[in-house]
Amino acid sequence: MIYSLRHRTAYDYARTVDLASHLLHLKPRTLPGQRVLSARLTCLPAPDHHTETHDHFGNAATRLFLVAPHTAFEVTAESLVEVDFPEPPPAARTRNWEAIAAAGAGAETADFLLPTLYVPLLADATAYASTSFPPGRPVLEGLLDFNARMRRDFTFQAGVTSITTPIAEVLRMRRGVCQDFSQLMLAGLRGLGLPARYVSGYVRTRPPAGQARRRGADQSHAWVSAWTGDEWVQLDPTNGIVVRDEHVVLAWGRDFSDISPVRGVLLGGGAHRLEVNVDLEPETERVA
Repeated sequence: MIYSLRHRTAYDYARTVDLASHLLHLKPRTLPGQRVLSARLTCLPAPDHHTETHDHFGNAATRLFLVAPHTAFEVTAESLVEVDFPEPPPAARTRNWEAIAAAGAGAETADFLLPTLYVPLLADATAYASTSFPPGRPVLEGLLDFNARMRRDFTFQAGVTSITTPIAEVLRMRRGVCQDFSQLMLAGLRGLGLPARYVSGYVRTRPPAGQARRRGADQSHAWVSAWTGDEWVQLDPTNGIVVRDEHVVLAWGRDFSDISPVRGVLLGGGAHRLEVNVDLEPETERVA
């Protein structure tokens, strides 16, 4: 499947911004199962300095520096991405989860075992995850069960949490959004000694039957990539599915803060108003 992606972020500031430095994670990754055919960023005002690089986790990262005073900032990311992630291995043939935990940190997994500010090691989260991992269970069987159980046990409800809501509160409420569910799942897995990373990106959405797509109405999405001892398997606890051909990977890290799409340090500006519009649609269905 080839997707056309457009992600627009716009800030209006209450006061003039005299200087601004921005770090953007807005270009999709190239990886097995995902090929980036094109990717470009458009910024208003145009930056005075612009650097393309990669961060610690191998994600594409763009650094911008604006020295001219401005009262608004807008960045639009447009990409064309081909997606066809492979099927996961047969779950029953994967190693038992205790073997993965006993192996400890390796070069590929060390970062994704550690607690962070947003994904602390929490006894209640570990206990919740452990139900899916009885002794001797193949790790992917446990991961699939945990993924499905989160879909059953938690209700998607926007507005009840924020970026700073602790995962302990999410576990108590059993409500939240994809970011909350992903970070709670990470805490449970890492508490068991299983490496897992936070993935940001997009998921295909469909309009209600008989209605046309609303432009800009899609949203960013988040899910989990878990280590089976031989490979990473991507799991979407919000939807209770394995990632195949309806997701586009943007970046991954230890938690949301590693890969915020737009992060900045400003001199001036005061309060601001933020508007985000996302469109993800198959190229064959794209409307100009």
